[in-house]
Amino acid sequence: MPPVNGSAVVPRSNKMHSKVVIIGSGPAGHTAAIYLARANLNPVLFEGFMANGFAAGGQLTTTTDIENFPGFPSGILGPELMDKFRSQSLRFGTKIITETVAKVDLSARPFRYWREFQEDQEPETADTIIIATGASAKRLGLRGEETYWQSGISACAVCDGAVPIFRNKPLAVIGGGDSAAEEATYLTKYGSHVYVLVRRSELRASKIMAKRLQSHPKVTILWNTVAVECKGDGDLLNSLVIKNVVTGEEKDLQVNGLFYAIGHEPATALVRNQIQTDSEGYIVTVPGTTQTSIKGVFAAGDVQDKRYRQAITSAGSGCMAALEAERLIAEEEEGIE
Repeated sequence: MPPVNGSAVVPRSNKMHSKVVIIGSGPAGHTAAIYLARANLNPVLFEGFMANGFAAGGQLTTTTDIENFPGFPSGILGPELMDKFRSQSLRFGTKIITETVAKVDLSARPFRYWREFQEDQEPETADTIIIATGASAKRLGLRGEETYWQSGISACAVCDGAVPIFRNKPLAVIGGGDSAAEEATYLTKYGSHVYVLVRRSELRASKIMAKRLQSHPKVTILWNTVAVECKGDGDLLNSLVIKNVVTGEEKDLQVNGLFYAIGHEPATALVRNQIQTDSEGYIVTVPGTTQTSIKGVFAAGDVQDKRYRQAITSAGSGCMAALEAERLIAEEEEGIE
Protein backbone atom coordinates (compact mmCIF):
# COMPACT_ATOMS: atom_id res chain seq x y z
CA MET A 1 0.00 0.00 0.00
CA PRO A 2 2.24 2.87 -1.17
CA PRO A 3 1.13 6.23 0.22
CA VAL A 4 -0.57 8.56 -2.20
CA ASN A 5 1.31 11.76 -2.87
CA GLY A 6 -1.18 14.26 -4.26
CA SER A 7 0.21 16.75 -6.74
CA ALA A 8 -2.21 19.50 -5.83
CA VAL A 9 -0.93 22.31 -3.62
CA VAL A 10 -3.01 24.68 -1.53
CA PRO A 11 -1.82 27.92 0.05
CA ARG A 12 -0.81 28.04 3.68
CA SER A 13 -3.40 29.37 6.08
CA ASN A 14 -3.21 32.98 7.15
CA LYS A 15 -4.75 31.97 10.50
CA MET A 16 -2.27 29.30 11.55
CA HIS A 17 0.10 27.03 9.66
CA SER A 18 2.03 24.26 11.41
CA LYS A 19 4.67 21.78 10.39
CA VAL A 20 2.81 19.08 12.28
CA VAL A 21 -0.62 18.88 13.88
CA ILE A 22 -1.58 16.08 16.25
CA ILE A 23 -5.26 15.22 16.64
CA GLY A 24 -5.84 13.35 19.88
CA SER A 25 -4.57 13.56 23.45
CA GLY A 26 -4.04 10.03 24.72
CA PRO A 27 -0.66 8.32 25.20
CA ALA A 28 -0.07 8.20 21.42
CA GLY A 29 -0.77 11.87 20.82
CA HIS A 30 1.25 13.16 23.76
CA THR A 31 4.21 10.88 23.11
CA ALA A 32 4.31 12.15 19.53
CA ALA A 33 4.13 15.71 20.84
CA ILE A 34 7.00 15.18 23.28
CA TYR A 35 9.30 13.82 20.57
CA LEU A 36 8.35 16.49 18.04
CA ALA A 37 8.66 19.35 20.52
CA ARG A 38 12.12 18.18 21.56
CA ALA A 39 13.02 18.18 17.86
CA ASN A 40 12.01 21.87 17.72
CA LEU A 41 9.16 21.26 15.29
CA ASN A 42 6.66 23.24 17.41
CA PRO A 43 3.84 20.68 17.29
CA VAL A 44 0.22 21.71 17.77
CA LEU A 45 -1.93 19.19 19.63
CA PHE A 46 -5.71 19.37 19.56
CA GLU A 47 -6.85 17.60 22.70
CA GLY A 48 -10.52 18.00 21.88
CA PHE A 49 -13.42 19.14 23.99
CA MET A 50 -15.29 15.94 24.98
CA ALA A 51 -14.37 14.55 21.56
CA ASN A 52 -15.88 11.08 21.03
CA GLY A 53 -17.40 11.34 24.51
CA PHE A 54 -14.07 11.50 26.35
CA ALA A 55 -12.42 14.31 28.23
CA ALA A 56 -8.98 15.43 27.09
CA GLY A 57 -6.63 12.53 27.75
CA GLY A 58 -8.85 9.90 26.18
CA GLN A 59 -9.91 6.53 27.56
CA LEU A 60 -7.38 6.55 30.40
CA THR A 61 -9.25 9.44 32.02
CA THR A 62 -12.09 6.99 32.73
CA THR A 63 -9.91 4.33 34.37
CA THR A 64 -8.85 4.01 37.98
CA ASP A 65 -5.64 2.19 38.95
CA ILE A 66 -3.16 1.45 36.18
CA GLU A 67 -0.69 -1.17 37.35
CA ASN A 68 1.02 -2.20 34.11
CA PHE A 69 2.50 1.08 32.87
CA PRO A 70 6.28 0.96 33.45
CA GLY A 71 7.79 3.41 35.89
CA PHE A 72 5.00 3.34 38.46
CA PRO A 73 5.65 0.35 40.74
CA SER A 74 2.78 1.30 43.05
CA GLY A 75 0.40 1.98 40.18
CA ILE A 76 -1.10 5.29 39.11
CA LEU A 77 -4.58 6.62 38.46
CA GLY A 78 -5.50 7.02 34.80
CA PRO A 79 -6.29 10.76 35.01
CA GLU A 80 -3.06 11.36 36.94
CA LEU A 81 -1.00 9.55 34.30
CA MET A 82 -2.55 11.64 31.54
CA ASP A 83 -1.87 14.83 33.52
CA LYS A 84 1.79 13.82 33.58
CA PHE A 85 1.78 13.17 29.83
CA ARG A 86 0.24 16.60 29.26
CA SER A 87 2.69 18.39 31.55
CA GLN A 88 5.63 16.79 29.76
CA SER A 89 4.23 17.85 26.37
CA LEU A 90 3.88 21.42 27.59
CA ARG A 91 7.34 21.43 29.16
CA PHE A 92 8.99 20.95 25.78
CA GLY A 93 6.86 23.53 24.01
CA THR A 94 3.85 21.74 22.55
CA LYS A 95 0.99 24.10 21.80
CA ILE A 96 -2.10 22.38 23.23
CA ILE A 97 -5.50 23.55 22.06
CA THR A 98 -8.59 22.41 23.95
CA GLU A 99 -10.81 22.34 20.92
CA THR A 100 -12.03 19.61 18.58
CA VAL A 101 -11.01 19.30 14.95
CA ALA A 102 -14.33 18.85 13.16
CA LYS A 103 -13.26 18.60 9.52
CA VAL A 104 -10.12 17.86 7.52
CA ASP A 105 -9.27 17.97 3.82
CA LEU A 106 -6.50 15.52 2.97
CA SER A 107 -6.77 15.90 -0.80
CA ALA A 108 -3.80 18.28 -1.08
CA ARG A 109 -0.86 19.57 0.93
CA PRO A 110 -0.59 21.43 3.09
CA PHE A 111 -3.58 19.69 4.64
CA ARG A 112 -6.49 21.86 5.65
CA TYR A 113 -8.56 21.48 8.80
CA TRP A 114 -11.34 23.28 10.61
CA ARG A 115 -12.13 23.51 14.30
CA GLU A 116 -15.57 22.70 15.64
CA PHE A 117 -18.05 25.55 15.10
CA GLN A 118 -15.63 27.19 12.63
CA GLU A 119 -16.34 24.99 9.62
CA ASP A 120 -17.55 27.98 7.55
CA GLN A 121 -14.43 30.01 8.27
CA GLU A 122 -10.96 30.03 6.76
CA PRO A 123 -9.17 26.73 7.49
CA GLU A 124 -5.86 26.26 9.21
CA THR A 125 -3.13 24.19 7.54
CA ALA A 126 -0.44 21.66 8.39
CA ASP A 127 2.39 20.04 6.45
CA THR A 128 1.84 16.75 8.28
CA ILE A 129 -0.91 15.35 10.48
CA ILE A 130 -0.78 12.64 13.13
CA ILE A 131 -4.15 11.06 13.82
CA ALA A 132 -4.29 9.73 17.38
CA THR A 133 -8.02 9.88 18.04
CA GLY A 134 -8.24 6.45 19.67
CA ALA A 135 -11.10 3.99 19.92
CA SER A 136 -13.84 3.42 22.46
CA ALA A 137 -15.27 0.18 23.78
CA LYS A 138 -18.74 -0.66 22.57
CA ARG A 139 -21.25 -0.64 25.39
CA LEU A 140 -24.63 -2.27 25.82
CA GLY A 141 -26.47 0.48 27.66
CA LEU A 142 -27.63 -1.87 30.44
CA ARG A 143 -29.47 -0.55 33.47
CA GLY A 144 -26.82 0.29 36.04
CA GLU A 145 -24.01 0.24 33.48
CA GLU A 146 -23.11 3.89 33.94
CA THR A 147 -23.12 3.56 37.74
CA TYR A 148 -20.67 0.65 37.78
CA TRP A 149 -18.49 1.47 34.78
CA GLN A 150 -14.91 1.12 36.05
CA SER A 151 -16.39 0.11 39.39
CA GLY A 152 -16.84 -3.50 38.45
CA ILE A 153 -17.46 -3.16 34.71
CA SER A 154 -14.54 -3.02 32.28
CA ALA A 155 -13.82 -3.49 28.60
CA CYS A 156 -10.23 -4.68 29.05
CA ALA A 157 -9.38 -7.83 30.98
CA VAL A 158 -5.64 -7.38 30.41
CA CYS A 159 -5.82 -3.84 31.80
CA ASP A 160 -8.06 -4.48 34.80
CA GLY A 161 -8.28 -8.21 35.50
CA ALA A 162 -5.58 -8.23 38.16
CA VAL A 163 -6.92 -5.35 40.28
CA PRO A 164 -7.92 -6.30 43.84
CA ILE A 165 -11.70 -5.99 43.41
CA PHE A 166 -11.66 -8.90 40.94
CA ARG A 167 -9.20 -11.24 42.65
CA ASN A 168 -10.73 -14.54 43.80
CA LYS A 169 -14.20 -13.29 42.88
CA PRO A 170 -16.75 -14.64 40.37
CA LEU A 171 -16.55 -12.72 37.08
CA ALA A 172 -18.56 -12.54 33.86
CA VAL A 173 -17.61 -11.90 30.25
CA ILE A 174 -20.05 -10.88 27.53
CA GLY A 175 -19.25 -12.01 24.00
CA GLY A 176 -18.85 -15.10 21.87
CA GLY A 177 -15.87 -14.40 19.63
CA ASP A 178 -12.13 -14.89 19.95
CA SER A 179 -11.76 -11.76 22.08
CA ALA A 180 -14.31 -13.04 24.58
CA ALA A 181 -12.62 -16.44 24.70
CA GLU A 182 -9.20 -14.86 25.23
CA GLU A 183 -10.43 -12.49 27.92
CA ALA A 184 -12.35 -15.18 29.79
CA THR A 185 -9.35 -17.52 29.74
CA TYR A 186 -7.09 -14.70 30.92
CA LEU A 187 -9.45 -13.88 33.80
CA THR A 188 -9.29 -17.43 35.14
CA LYS A 189 -5.84 -16.47 36.47
CA TYR A 190 -7.45 -14.04 38.90
CA GLY A 191 -11.17 -14.77 39.37
CA SER A 192 -12.62 -17.68 41.34
CA HIS A 193 -14.85 -18.55 38.38
CA VAL A 194 -15.70 -16.99 35.02
CA TYR A 195 -19.13 -17.04 33.40
CA VAL A 196 -19.32 -16.33 29.68
CA LEU A 197 -22.63 -14.92 28.48
CA VAL A 198 -23.31 -15.92 24.87
CA ARG A 199 -26.44 -14.67 23.14
CA ARG A 200 -26.52 -17.59 20.72
CA SER A 201 -26.30 -21.35 21.15
CA GLU A 202 -22.76 -21.48 19.78
CA LEU A 203 -19.51 -19.55 19.91
CA ARG A 204 -18.24 -17.42 17.04
CA ALA A 205 -14.70 -18.01 18.25
CA SER A 206 -12.24 -20.13 16.27
CA LYS A 207 -12.37 -23.86 16.96
CA ILE A 208 -9.16 -23.91 18.98
CA MET A 209 -10.21 -20.94 21.13
CA ALA A 210 -13.70 -22.39 21.64
CA LYS A 211 -12.30 -25.77 22.65
CA ARG A 212 -9.88 -24.19 25.10
CA LEU A 213 -12.66 -22.14 26.67
CA GLN A 214 -15.20 -24.95 26.92
CA SER A 215 -12.73 -27.34 28.52
CA HIS A 216 -11.49 -24.92 31.18
CA PRO A 217 -12.56 -26.05 34.67
CA LYS A 218 -13.05 -22.46 35.90
CA VAL A 219 -15.32 -21.41 33.01
CA THR A 220 -19.07 -21.85 32.62
CA ILE A 221 -20.70 -20.82 29.35
CA LEU A 222 -24.28 -19.60 29.65
CA TRP A 223 -25.82 -20.14 26.23
CA ASN A 224 -28.68 -18.04 24.83
CA THR A 225 -28.07 -15.57 27.63
CA VAL A 226 -27.89 -11.79 27.82
CA ALA A 227 -27.35 -9.35 30.65
CA VAL A 228 -30.29 -7.12 31.51
CA GLU A 229 -29.17 -5.11 34.53
CA CYS A 230 -26.05 -4.41 36.58
CA LYS A 231 -26.61 -4.28 40.34
CA GLY A 232 -24.47 -3.40 43.32
CA ASP A 233 -24.18 -1.47 46.56
CA GLY A 234 -23.82 1.90 44.85
CA ASP A 235 -20.04 1.72 44.87
CA LEU A 236 -19.15 -1.66 43.38
CA LEU A 237 -20.91 -4.21 41.20
CA ASN A 238 -22.02 -7.41 42.93
CA SER A 239 -24.55 -9.07 40.61
CA LEU A 240 -26.18 -9.16 37.21
CA VAL A 241 -29.73 -9.80 36.13
CA ILE A 242 -29.44 -12.22 33.22
CA LYS A 243 -32.09 -13.40 30.79
CA ASN A 244 -32.44 -16.57 28.72
CA VAL A 245 -33.49 -15.31 25.28
CA VAL A 246 -35.22 -18.62 24.45
CA THR A 247 -37.34 -19.10 27.57
CA GLY A 248 -37.50 -15.48 28.72
CA GLU A 249 -36.49 -16.52 32.24
CA GLU A 250 -34.62 -13.93 34.29
CA LYS A 251 -32.42 -14.57 37.32
CA ASP A 252 -29.61 -13.03 39.35
CA LEU A 253 -26.00 -14.03 38.78
CA GLN A 254 -23.62 -13.18 41.62
CA VAL A 255 -20.49 -11.67 40.07
CA ASN A 256 -18.13 -8.91 41.16
CA GLY A 257 -16.83 -8.12 37.72
CA LEU A 258 -18.28 -7.77 34.23
CA PHE A 259 -16.05 -7.56 31.16
CA TYR A 260 -17.31 -6.51 27.74
CA ALA A 261 -15.71 -8.30 24.79
CA ILE A 262 -18.01 -7.04 22.07
CA GLY A 263 -15.59 -4.89 20.14
CA HIS A 264 -14.38 -1.32 19.91
CA GLU A 265 -15.31 1.63 17.73
CA PRO A 266 -12.31 3.50 16.26
CA ALA A 267 -12.73 7.28 16.16
CA THR A 268 -12.15 7.61 12.43
CA ALA A 269 -15.32 9.36 11.27
CA LEU A 270 -13.20 12.49 10.71
CA VAL A 271 -11.14 10.84 7.95
CA ARG A 272 -12.98 7.63 7.02
CA ASN A 273 -13.89 8.65 3.47
CA GLN A 274 -10.47 10.15 2.70
CA ILE A 275 -8.03 7.55 3.96
CA GLN A 276 -7.78 3.78 3.73
CA THR A 277 -9.54 1.98 6.59
CA ASP A 278 -10.38 -1.66 7.12
CA SER A 279 -13.85 -3.19 7.33
CA GLU A 280 -14.13 -2.20 11.00
CA GLY A 281 -13.07 1.40 10.43
CA TYR A 282 -9.50 1.18 11.74
CA ILE A 283 -6.91 3.18 9.79
CA VAL A 284 -4.66 0.96 7.70
CA THR A 285 -0.93 1.70 7.99
CA VAL A 286 2.07 0.43 6.07
CA PRO A 287 3.26 -2.60 8.09
CA GLY A 288 5.97 -1.68 10.56
CA THR A 289 5.20 2.04 10.30
CA THR A 290 2.50 4.57 11.12
CA GLN A 291 2.28 5.81 7.51
CA THR A 292 -1.26 5.83 6.16
CA SER A 293 -2.43 5.68 2.56
CA ILE A 294 -1.78 9.43 2.25
CA LYS A 295 1.76 10.76 2.35
CA GLY A 296 2.21 13.09 5.30
CA VAL A 297 -0.64 11.59 7.33
CA PHE A 298 0.33 9.22 10.14
CA ALA A 299 -1.86 7.21 12.50
CA ALA A 300 -0.89 6.17 16.03
CA GLY A 301 -2.54 4.44 18.96
CA ASP A 302 -5.81 2.57 19.10
CA VAL A 303 -7.12 4.27 15.98
CA GLN A 304 -4.92 1.87 14.00
CA ASP A 305 -4.43 -0.94 16.54
CA LYS A 306 -7.26 -3.38 17.13
CA ARG A 307 -5.04 -6.09 18.58
CA TYR A 308 -3.13 -4.76 21.58
CA ARG A 309 -4.96 -1.59 22.65
CA GLN A 310 -2.63 -0.85 25.57
CA ALA A 311 -1.40 2.52 26.81
CA ILE A 312 2.21 1.44 26.40
CA THR A 313 1.76 0.25 22.80
CA SER A 314 -0.10 3.46 21.99
CA ALA A 315 2.78 5.50 23.38
CA GLY A 316 5.23 3.46 21.31
CA SER A 317 3.34 4.08 18.09
CA GLY A 318 3.16 7.78 18.97
CA CYS A 319 6.94 7.80 19.09
CA MET A 320 7.06 6.06 15.70
CA ALA A 321 4.69 8.61 14.16
CA ALA A 322 6.75 11.51 15.49
CA LEU A 323 10.02 10.12 14.13
CA GLU A 324 8.46 9.40 10.75
CA ALA A 325 6.89 12.87 10.52
CA GLU A 326 10.19 14.47 11.55
CA ARG A 327 12.05 12.49 8.87
CA LEU A 328 9.55 13.44 6.15
CA ILE A 329 9.68 17.13 7.05
CA ALA A 330 13.50 17.10 7.03
CA GLU A 331 13.63 15.32 3.66
CA GLU A 332 11.19 17.74 2.07
CA GLU A 333 13.03 20.75 3.44
CA GLU A 334 16.21 19.36 1.89
CA GLY A 335 14.42 18.72 -1.39
CA ILE A 336 14.65 14.93 -1.15
CA GLU A 337 11.66 13.03 -2.52
